[in-house]
Amino acid sequence: MENMTVKHISECFLKPKFKVKESEKPHFLAPLDLIKLSSHYIQKGLLFTKASQPFSIHDFLQDLKQSLSIALVHFYPFAGQLATRVDEANHQSLIYVDCNKGPGVKFIHATLDTTISNILSPADVPLVVDSFFDHHKAFCYDGHTKSLLSVQVTELLDGVFIGCSANHAVVDGTSYWEFWNMWSEIHMSKGKGVSKSRLPVYQRWFPDGFGEANPVLLPFTHPDEFISCVEPTQLRVRFFHFTSKSVQRLKAEANQETDYSNLSSFQALSALVWRSLIRSNRVSKNQVTNFRLTANNRHRLDPPLPTQYFGNCVSLLKLSTTAGELLENSLGWTASLLNKSIVNHNEKEVTDSLKAWLEAPSIPIHGIVYDSNSVLSSSSPRFDMYGNEFGLGKAIAVRSGYANKFEGKVTAYATSEGGGSVDLEICLPPDSMTALESDVEFMAAVILY
Repeated sequence: MENMTVKHISECFLKPKFKVKESEKPHFLAPLDLIKLSSHYIQKGLLFTKASQPFSIHDFLQDLKQSLSIALVHFYPFAGQLATRVDEANHQSLIYVDCNKGPGVKFIHATLDTTISNILSPADVPLVVDSFFDHHKAFCYDGHTKSLLSVQVTELLDGVFIGCSANHAVVDGTSYWEFWNMWSEIHMSKGKGVSKSRLPVYQRWFPDGFGEANPVLLPFTHPDEFISCVEPTQLRVRFFHFTSKSVQRLKAEANQETDYSNLSSFQALSALVWRSLIRSNRVSKNQVTNFRLTANNRHRLDPPLPTQYFGNCVSLLKLSTTAGELLENSLGWTASLLNKSIVNHNEKEVTDSLKAWLEAPSIPIHGIVYDSNSVLSSSSPRFDMYGNEFGLGKAIAVRSGYANKFEGKVTAYATSEGGGSVDLEICLPPDSMTALESDVEFMAAVILY
């Protein structure tokens, strides 16, 4: 598989089907957007089987372009690019989305002479999957010259992969999948309309004292001050499947082992992953280990923001303990740490942290904030991934690109079977992955592909 090459057949750029008046004004980025400027693009995609009836890739691509151009009427910032106003005298920059800058959303047609089984059957995700996505290794700041959204349709011998690369400084995971959901709805309805309740909300949320009338100025004048290319160590990337029965068993076990009675199934699963990865990495007892997880802030604010809030509205929570304490205690003890952190993450914590950031704005250098003794969990199995259909029926798998992968990265996905089952994509060095595959506690909860 590694010797196979994705061939690009054609590419074009798409604009919204109709002119949007709101696109004439700049869209200023909020603090939770700006800190993503050094991150990679979000790269996620869905794998479909070709329809049993005669399949015309030409007709399929034309239909996708048509529905995408209509979707961009509602998601018009994707058709623009980032822009910066630099104040050299005060060493400051104002970065925003210019919705009319650039050629639009990039749309690529590509092919790969292989089958679905060659993508899904190997234990590890084949490296060729990285080529299913555009903007390879691009940072979000590159959105000044690159498209903010790129769609690549890769035709396999018996399937089609639709991969979207979206600028993470413009959207978080919730907004990203809201876009997918609306695009699919428009495609399946042949452009006859969308649910008004799903329309994106563009009024960016700022802490008190800031906003569109007083946007955030960054203490930088050049991207070299916060952009650094840090290549990850050699990684194996593979998916592990947890059935709803397995996840519920973990939840019951965790709740029995602690005074808590409200530990969630995902907290129990996360606790299992943290313990198992630290054990597989052979972290010494006295070494501090961190578990970081993304938390959606929309419902935590007062008043709460709608699900359709377009932008980044997540925080990265951090839990710390020693490897010895983590492994000497129970699954329930670990899950209770996660529970406390999530319960205590409220509006005050969100606003206090942002106000502190605004006093001294900074952008973390991608890849440096993570270490081999820690775990970072992102995405959510609550995202509606498999509800996206484009005339090919339900997707059979979700896969991601090269972006934002490093040692100890865990990405959670919904599954095609639903019902509370979870797929986890885990990135580890080869030796650690081999150890994880032999970990008794972990593998007892896993059903392998």
